[in-house]
Amino acid sequence: MILIIDFGSQYNQLIARRVRENHVYCRIETPGITIDDIRSLAPEGIILSGGPASIYEKQSPRIDPEIFDIGLPVLGICYGMQFMVAALGGTVKRAGKREYGFAHLEVKDFRGLFQGLPQTTTCWMSHGDSIAKLPRGFKITASTENTNVAAMVHPQKKLFGLQFHPEVAHTPQGKKILRNFLFVLCGCKRSWSMKSFAKNAIEDIRSAIGNKKVILGLSGGVDSSVTALLIHQSVHHQLTCIFIDNGLLRKNEGQKLKKVLRQHLRINIRFVNAQGKFLQALAGVTDPETKRKIIGRIFMEIFEAEAQKIKDAEFLAQGTLYPDVIESVSAFGGPTSVIKSHHNVGGLPRKMKLKLVEPLKYLFKDEVRLLGRELGLPEELIWRQPFPGPGLAIRIIGEITPKRLTILRNVDDLLLEEIKSGGYYQKLWQSFAVLLPVKSVGVMGDKRTYENIVAIRAVTSKDAMTADWAKLPHKFLGKISNRIINEVNGVNRVVYDISSKPPSTIEWE
Repeated sequence: MILIIDFGSQYNQLIARRVRENHVYCRIETPGITIDDIRSLAPEGIILSGGPASIYEKQSPRIDPEIFDIGLPVLGICYGMQFMVAALGGTVKRAGKREYGFAHLEVKDFRGLFQGLPQTTTCWMSHGDSIAKLPRGFKITASTENTNVAAMVHPQKKLFGLQFHPEVAHTPQGKKILRNFLFVLCGCKRSWSMKSFAKNAIEDIRSAIGNKKVILGLSGGVDSSVTALLIHQSVHHQLTCIFIDNGLLRKNEGQKLKKVLRQHLRINIRFVNAQGKFLQALAGVTDPETKRKIIGRIFMEIFEAEAQKIKDAEFLAQGTLYPDVIESVSAFGGPTSVIKSHHNVGGLPRKMKLKLVEPLKYLFKDEVRLLGRELGLPEELIWRQPFPGPGLAIRIIGEITPKRLTILRNVDDLLLEEIKSGGYYQKLWQSFAVLLPVKSVGVMGDKRTYENIVAIRAVTSKDAMTADWAKLPHKFLGKISNRIINEVNGVNRVVYDISSKPPSTIEWE
């Protein structure tokens, strides 16, 4: 196992992904972790991440400097390297010339991190500070034109520093450098897999829950389904899942999920039909944040009422993933900038007095799918595209009415039919339709029409941290548009969303 200390880098998830791609498990912890906790985790090595702070700022994140004396290999990346230097008696100063983007790296020592690398290579820099003086015992192992100390090493203490980012694709030899750290310097073995993760997770869940009861809000998505199956295989009948139909699901989705979940998961599931309550509360509401708050409030009211029927329940399980944790700093406690809050991070009402269980919170979506396959989850659930908690409410821009829901459901159903038959469903992160709050003039059957406009959104992504609009063939998009306009009453125009995340988000609201 490799321990990653989060100093606030936007690339933390990439560091973790690179480690796991080599079948080595990693944990990400805040700088507040104690030396005793580090020893109890027994990692083979430690990576100090980059971050947006400057080491000489008063509020810059810091970890106990004793970390450099516990005998483990430590790799500092960017800010992590600068913290290492400052903590051990060196000097960090604002660089005379900042360095952002590509730089040519000149390797001076081919042992350790740079074993097997060419003498010159390209690396990705992102820093405004640089090392002015190395601590005692360190030596320079690589330089660039603007950065003399681009890499350093203390051979006896096995301390390493990189001013550039080896985890990003812009550093071509970065994967090789990280492999050298994992296998040459830390002595890791390629032993981590979803099979080993599942085995350890089941043991941890059993240990934490004991003979107590667990409640899980089940949506039918891959995250909650894998969480349910993992906990079920851990404590079996002690788990009760609650599925709430809020009236904002896709066409016939409630019935389909009910059949699939009961047939394949064989878990105790309570299905609650609350469509009327949600739609009544949403009548006339157009503001997206107000919609979310109403849906969240009613969901919790119903969920709490159902949970109270389960006597002696002490745990609430959630399918929180690592990208959710990264984007919700209040839940993670680290210095990473807040991007947005998530409904499944830190949303446990205090009055429920339940302990939180989040067995997937260190995994990415693609890893969750691998885990689902390992646990025996059916492919139709493993590859189900993400669907937002507020459902179609945030895909209908403006007021939510039964008529507008029917139009969007019919469009969405037809769109997904074409996406699946065209072989794109598993290639896309998400594909869905959005009903716009404007109408346009059209001509159908020689008659003037004034009907709704729908937008088609299809994106590719690995973990939803970033996403690009899908370059679907024009002929294919034309077929989808023709079918929607011809087969769905109330629509006479279709547009395609060609914006990426960032700056846009995947969902419209």
